[in-house]
Formats: sequence, C-alpha cells, structure tokens
Amino acid sequence: MSNLQPRRMSRRDFLKLFAAGSAATVGGYTLYEFAPWLDYESQAEQVWTLNENDAMRNLIHFATLAANGHNTQPWKFAVRANAVEIHPDYSRELTVVDPQHRELWISLGCALENLLVAARATGFTAEVTYPDSADLIRVDLNPDASQTDVMFDAIPLRQNTRSEYDGQPIPASDLDRILSLPIEPGVSLRFVTAASELETLVDYVNQGNLSQYADTAFVDELIEWLRFNKKDALAAMDGLYSVCSGNPEVPGWLGRMFVAGTKPVQQADVDAKKLRSSSVAVVIASETEDKSAWVRTGQVYERLALQTTALGIKSAFLNQPIEVSELRLQFQSALGLGASMPQLLIRLGYAEAMPKSLRRPVDAVLI
Repeated sequence: MSNLQPRRMSRRDFLKLFAAGSAATVGGYTLYEFAPWLDYESQAEQVWTLNENDAMRNLIHFATLAANGHNTQPWKFAVRANAVEIHPDYSRELTVVDPQHRELWISLGCALENLLVAARATGFTAEVTYPDSADLIRVDLNPDASQTDVMFDAIPLRQNTRSEYDGQPIPASDLDRILSLPIEPGVSLRFVTAASELETLVDYVNQGNLSQYADTAFVDELIEWLRFNKKDALAAMDGLYSVCSGNPEVPGWLGRMFVAGTKPVQQADVDAKKLRSSSVAVVIASETEDKSAWVRTGQVYERLALQTTALGIKSAFLNQPIEVSELRLQFQSALGLGASMPQLLIRLGYAEAMPKSLRRPVDAVLI
C-alpha cells in the first residue's frame, strides 16, 4: 500500500491555485453561475414562502423549514386521518458525525416544534406521541381557534447564521425573555455569559475541531453534504451551500480540494473567532439518552431559535465537543451539568442575515 498522503493546502495555496487556473475554465464557469436560469435567490424565496393549499401540507411545509444537521433534512411525513406522522429518513444519516442517530432525532424534534407552532397558528390543537415504542412521532390534530404569535412569524425568518457576530451584548429585557423560555420535561438550558466560561467552551470547540478535521472519514462526509455553487445547491435542494456560510462559490472540484486540504488548526481558529464574537452561548442537555429525549431537545432548540429570531438575535451551532465522544463526558463535567448529557452547543448574537438555505418540496418528503 502506498504511504503517499494528499498534500494539505493552506488558504494561501488555495488562492494561488484558484488564480493560476485556466482563464477559460474559470471564466466559463463564472458566466454559467451568473446565468439567469440559475436564480438561487428566487428559488430560496419560493422555498421559504407558503404556497400549499391543503391544511396538512401547510403544516408539513412549515416543519421542513426547521433546523437540521448538515441540512440533510432527514425526515419523511405521512398524512393520516386527523394526524401527521414524522418518520426518520435513515438514507440521509450522518454515519461518521452521528452514528447513534442522536442529531437525526434532534432534527426531527425541530421539525415537530415547527409543526406544533404552525398547528396552533392555523387552527389546531395537537397531541404528540413520542417515539418510545415506535420509530416515529405522531401528532394528532383537532380543529380549534387559531393562536398566532411571534414564534409562528419567526419560522420563515429563522436560520443558522454561521458568520462572525458583532459582539454586542443582549439587552437584559431580551435575555430575561430567553431565560424564561418554557422547556420540555427532562431538558435543561445552561447559559454561558462569563468570559472565563466562554474560554472554556472555546477550548473544547478547538479540541473538537482538531479531532474531527484530522479524521478523513469526517472530512469526506462533510464534503458529501457541501454544495460549492448554486448549480449543485439547486440540483440537490439540500446540504450546506457555501454562500450561506459566507464562503465564495467555486467549481465543485476546487471546493472539494480546498476542504480536503483544510488543516485542523485553521478550522479551530475560525470557530474560536466565531464563538468569541458571540454575546451568549447556550448548552442544551437532557437527563436521559433516548429518542424521546433527543426529540424534546430538538423542540427546545427550535423554540429557542424562534424566540431569538423574533428578538432579532442570530444563532448557530458549534457542536464539536458533543459530537466527539471522547470529549463529551469531559465537556459535561467542565460545565457542571451533573448527570445531564450535553446535546447541543449554540451561540447567540447579532449579525446580518445570510442567504437562505434550500429545502426539498413537500411532495419529496411525503410517504
């Protein structure tokens, strides 16, 4: 077997390579990317705008706008008599970063919360059956008076804003509203505001990045879900489009080469800056480790994200210390979570909105 390894590129190497590329190739690609038939912004606006005529399809549409890992959209929906079922789509699993399907079920919990908020706003009461005995979430619906609120209005505005924030503190009145957010049984929120504690988080995020980006299987899985240009993003309607993270559009082959050559310390430095630019960090933890606890964790996160969106506050995940199993117990102890297991690490702050990500249409996620 060969001992040759792919050479790791620095960003300077990447820019040199990009500049040295064939003018015809890059020029032709640029013309294609700016072609009028590749209107990403229009397509994204259609995705985030309600255009369904059926009540149940409306609810599913809002559910698909929920946060989810790598924008894999790992869900399927079934419409039953006066009910909607949310099923896991294991064909969209992340086998490296999420081998136990923990984040997959958290994603389903986010979708559930959106569906419940939309149900109240469009005239339904809902009763949830959690996945304790079956591999699905069932939501039984009954007609009722509509109850619109700021959470419902925030659904099409919420996004995972992956840029650096401006470091401005959250006003006390807004922070009080966030702190008083109702949570699910067995789920807790740990807010981190002190600079010393924030540096503890930075250290664990750094360790997580160093571990993950040194793992070629992790990098390969990440690349599989990256969309480096609008052509790839529009073809898939899923995944992480580079522009949504503040990165430039490039041909797929060049983007894959760049990510494969990213040094772990480079990514650690980028995420450290993002965390230090944030106003507050939040850890969501649960007392148990099972599908229902993960679903409830997703509900609490989505509730938090909708509330902060309504207040003009951005949010983003930095889950590396939780995704790396060797760090998770250390992270739990360092934050004084007791027996509760950390499930998500979120940063909050202020920044300009980023371009919206895409979602598959309702027809594509119906069973």
